[in-house]
Amino acid sequence: MSATTPAVGTDNAHSPALKSAISKAARHLMPMLVILYFVAFLDRTNIGFAEEALSMDRGISQGAFALGAGIFFIGYAIFEIPSNLLLKKFGARFWLARIAITWGIVAAAFAFTTNDTMFIILRFLLGVTEAGLFPGVIMFLAEWFPNKVRVQMFAIFYLAQPFSQMLGAPLSGGLISFGDTLTPWHGWQVMFFVEGMLAVIAGIAALFFLVNSPQKAKFLNQDEKDALTQVMAKEDAVRTEDGPSGIWRAMASWKVWYFTIIYFCLQIAVYGTTFYLPQQVAGLIGQDVGWQVGLISAIPWLVGLFACYYFGKHASTIIRRRNWGTTFYILTGLAILGSAWAGANNLPVVGILFITIAVASFLSVGPITWSYPTAFLTGTAAAAGIGLINSLGNLGGFVAPIMRTGINENVPTDSGVWGVVSLGVFAFLAAAMLYCTRFFKARSDALLEEAPPGH
Repeated sequence: MSATTPAVGTDNAHSPALKSAISKAARHLMPMLVILYFVAFLDRTNIGFAEEALSMDRGISQGAFALGAGIFFIGYAIFEIPSNLLLKKFGARFWLARIAITWGIVAAAFAFTTNDTMFIILRFLLGVTEAGLFPGVIMFLAEWFPNKVRVQMFAIFYLAQPFSQMLGAPLSGGLISFGDTLTPWHGWQVMFFVEGMLAVIAGIAALFFLVNSPQKAKFLNQDEKDALTQVMAKEDAVRTEDGPSGIWRAMASWKVWYFTIIYFCLQIAVYGTTFYLPQQVAGLIGQDVGWQVGLISAIPWLVGLFACYYFGKHASTIIRRRNWGTTFYILTGLAILGSAWAGANNLPVVGILFITIAVASFLSVGPITWSYPTAFLTGTAAAAGIGLINSLGNLGGFVAPIMRTGINENVPTDSGVWGVVSLGVFAFLAAAMLYCTRFFKARSDALLEEAPPGH
């Protein structure tokens, strides 16, 4: 260890004050962050419920719908890094609230869509205004929670994904039914407007519930503030030595690009599975997409919810993170291939089992993956590096549907098996790359060899 690196094995690292500070911070901050991510997913995916109605009532073409679905990720990617840098300037409390309020306004504006052009512009603006939420929260949590418990906090934040998948469908469907029967507006208009306003309300609430730093937290006493601040300062010093300094060095760092590729592979598996989950389940059980398909589609997310939380809570050492992360990537790839095989051989129960394993695996590996860049990035380097990883990684969500559709068109089968197989391959690449982190030399690894904070 360098002489300039503060010791990490101090009594303070195990003090009751630190344990209390982490517990209080989790109770006060995590519910608000989960709510923000939950409504973000609602507003990002609810167009699927309005596709047919938009076509009938406003004449939105299939081409415009497809372009609008994908152009969201373009706006999201372009403005990700600038948004993260502005978060560093204005503080997470204000900037995360601003993101939620502005994207909520844009999401609500979909209720007034009149033609293809307006729809495409609003989808682009939704990506622009939402840009920075996910990486901003990742950076915020990395400044609040020690590395030892950070995966657990990332996992709690990730719970918004399965919650949104399980609760989003009945909420959106219920708002459409309510709007069609009890209001003078179309049901899809009510859905867009109400769910957009939920984001605005969440943004306003964030101004009251989020706190930029431990020293400004009224819910911590002075001993708790000091204990948490000291541990985070020591970790920050280690990150400064381990990682690049400044915006441009972060964007040029080979480690940042290394984890960008891993995250890109993960997102191809995630979006390639989730975009087509209802259709794949419908094909497996031989039913049209409806309440039965929706109910069965919720099973993988329910299992994934518990898996994500359990493994996130216990991924507290570098060995566990590397071995579990590698295993989950392999399981994701194998499960995706297995679901394709089950579909081709008309084995619905086996297919749903494989889909459940895939969802549980990629939900569990996401928080583990983010623990790596947050262990060596800090300051403006974190803003740029985390923003780059998330923005380019999320382009996997743009590539996955195009790749799957293109392969199925060129190698047609009744079950679309080869399109599904193509998604699983990327998970194996991510597994190999994550395992190879064992050859990295990182001073931050020493932080994970300590006992859990407060124990």
